[in-house]
Amino acid sequence: MIFEPHSIPNQDGNMIRCDRCGKRAIIFTRYSGLHLCENHFDEFFMKRVKREIRKQVDLKKVKTLVVALSGGKDSGSALLVLKRILGKIPALKIIALSINEGISGYRGASIEAAGLLCEMLKIEHMIVSFEDVIGLTIDEVTLLNTALTPCSYCGVWRKKCLNIAAKDMGADALVMGHNLDDMAQSILMNVFKAEVDRMLRMGPHRRIIPGFIPRIMPFKTIPEKETFIWAELNEIPFVEDSCPNSVTAHRGLFRDVLNMVERNTPGTRHRLLKTYETIYAMNDNRDLIPKLNKCTVCYEPTSGEKCQACLFQIEIKKMLQEAKAD
Repeated sequence: MIFEPHSIPNQDGNMIRCDRCGKRAIIFTRYSGLHLCENHFDEFFMKRVKREIRKQVDLKKVKTLVVALSGGKDSGSALLVLKRILGKIPALKIIALSINEGISGYRGASIEAAGLLCEMLKIEHMIVSFEDVIGLTIDEVTLLNTALTPCSYCGVWRKKCLNIAAKDMGADALVMGHNLDDMAQSILMNVFKAEVDRMLRMGPHRRIIPGFIPRIMPFKTIPEKETFIWAELNEIPFVEDSCPNSVTAHRGLFRDVLNMVERNTPGTRHRLLKTYETIYAMNDNRDLIPKLNKCTVCYEPTSGEKCQACLFQIEIKKMLQEAKAD
C-alpha cells in the first residue's frame, strides 16, 4: 500500500499547506496534485462517494441494504458513510453482515471490531460462518495439500455465504467495501487471464441476475490509502492485519505491479477503471449473463450442474475423509 504520512513536511522540514485553505495538509493525492487539510480531504472523499451512491442506489427500489462488514478499514468506512448519507431515510434499512471463514488468530479480532462499530452506529449485525453454511472452515483447507491456494476456496465460499445470507435478510443490494486498488487489480487480473466477459460481470452490477443479490461499491474510485486515512480520522475500529493465507494469493502479484506503476505514473489505477467502464459501455447491449441453472446440491444459481462452491465442498470433504482413513 502506498501510504504517505498524515503530516507532510517539505524539503525545509516545514509543514505543507492545504491548496484550498492554507491549513496544514494531511494528505497529498499524487494523481490529482492536491495537498489537502482534514476538512477538505473529507469533502473531497465524500463528494466522490456521494456521486457513486447516486449512480448505484435507486432509492425508489432499494429498501434494504446489507453491508458486507469484514472488520477492515474499507468495509467499516462504507458502513459509516452509508449511515451518514442514507441513515436518516425512514424507509431504508441498513444491516451489517460478517462472514466467519474459520481462520484461527485472525477472523475473531476482525469480527470483534465489526461488532464494536455496529454498536457505535446502532446497526443490526449478523454473523454467518463457513462451518454453518459450507460445513467446513478455511483452517481445515490449509491442512490439506490442495492444488489451489486456500484463498481460491475462501473467495468462492465467501461469495456464496454473502449471497445466501443477504437473500435471507431481504436485501435489495449488497454493499461491498472494494476500493479503487481492488477494482484495478481485478481488471488487470481478468485482462491477463483473457477473461473479458468475467470482467464485464464485475460489480457494481447494472443488471439484475436472477438468484444473485446485486453488488454496490461506493468506494470504487477511492484509492486504498484514502479509505485508510479516512477510517483513522473518523476513529473507526478496524483490524489492520492481513489474512495469514493471503501470502499465497495470486492477487498479491498484481497488487505489487500496480503499486510500482502507480508510483511512477500517478493515475494508472483511475485509467484502468476508465478503460473498463469504456469497454463495458461498448458492450452494454450484449447479453453477458450466461444461462443459469439451479445447483443440484444447494439450489444456488450456476451455469453448470453444480456450483463451484459445492464442487469445492465435495472435493475438500473427500480429501478430509481420505486423510482420516490414512
